[in-house]
Amino acid sequence: MHPAATRTSQQTIEQFGKYVIPNYNRYPVSIVHGEGTVVWDAEGKRYLDLFPGWGCNILGHCPPKVVKAVQQQVAHLIHVPNTWYTEAQGNFAEAICTRSFGKAFFANSGTEANEGAIKLARLHASGAGGKPSKYRVISFTNGFHGRTYASVTATAQPKYHEGLGPLLPGFRYAPYNDLEAVRQLVDDETCAILLEPVQGEGGVNIADDSFLKGLRQLCDERGMLLIFDEVQTGMGRTGHWFGYQHSGVQPDIMTLAKGLAAGVACGAFVCRDHVAPSLRPGLHASTFGGNPLAMAAGIATIQTIEEEGLLAHCQKMAERFRQHFAKLKDELPIIKDLRVRGMMIGVELAIPATPAVGKSMERGVLINATHDTVIRLLPPLNITPEQVDEGCAVISTVLREMANEV
Repeated sequence: MHPAATRTSQQTIEQFGKYVIPNYNRYPVSIVHGEGTVVWDAEGKRYLDLFPGWGCNILGHCPPKVVKAVQQQVAHLIHVPNTWYTEAQGNFAEAICTRSFGKAFFANSGTEANEGAIKLARLHASGAGGKPSKYRVISFTNGFHGRTYASVTATAQPKYHEGLGPLLPGFRYAPYNDLEAVRQLVDDETCAILLEPVQGEGGVNIADDSFLKGLRQLCDERGMLLIFDEVQTGMGRTGHWFGYQHSGVQPDIMTLAKGLAAGVACGAFVCRDHVAPSLRPGLHASTFGGNPLAMAAGIATIQTIEEEGLLAHCQKMAERFRQHFAKLKDELPIIKDLRVRGMMIGVELAIPATPAVGKSMERGVLINATHDTVIRLLPPLNITPEQVDEGCAVISTVLREMANEV
């Protein structure tokens, strides 16, 4: 038993069976402790976590500066409603916006951030009042924007729509990286275009710079807002503070969550100054959004990334991952493609990728499979070279084994 455990994994599994709605496919392991890129289960087994918190733990598990900031904040204020001002929220908003643009609104998750961004786009089109004449939103196939109704409707994947109809009206879907298809869908009722600069759940698909520049020009020509969902690409994940900075194409609205507070629940959207007045009092709110606890964690996250030089380190580790998997791709025909943008790594296979998750876990490495055939890694920005090598060695062994089984 690990010292942090109070019961075995099996006992926790049985407890979940009695009291927790079974809407997740869980692995038969209870995680009880984490440090950096490593976690331990109740039985004391060690795992190298290359998908920590589904991308939320951007600094790994229990980063010291974030832990200290939360401990200090919890002794003063945990929650204050947004009818009052707090230093922490102002400081975090400044930290985000001075590294990007505009003004910030805080929520608690990515889907909330995207819901707010969609509302803001329609409010802006309507002049923040009355029935908007422009209300349609164009999003993209294989994108993912969340589970609440506007966000799941914007998610152009039928598997997430099953049993939920009727979905919200006003959404149209275009193929990713196809500017001409977008042009064909735009009409006088279109108020916004919504996309991820890198599709995460869709398989680590990277938008072409020319595509993003074309969308920016199209939005400017037609009076539409360009919304980037940076829930996964934000906060240094790609080697820049925000994903849009790779192309230099600045959106009108940017949504954030996941790594925003290094694992503490936090979401936000940032909008350009001329868009912000459309969200006047009473039109949108979040009870827990911007709470001092999450804000303190977010500030400490930014400080850690800067003080430890993690943007540059992320780019170096990305190249190390690329070299490992490029060599393996030359060796194994089952690897169709390799896509790397900072600490977003997708290894596309010619066979189902899901078996690799279980096989890697047995060997002490945690990874993800998405879009049927893609191994997805979202390592923390502070992963060490030795940990990159360790993880790639295990994944290479697993893929060679799978190749021999074909």
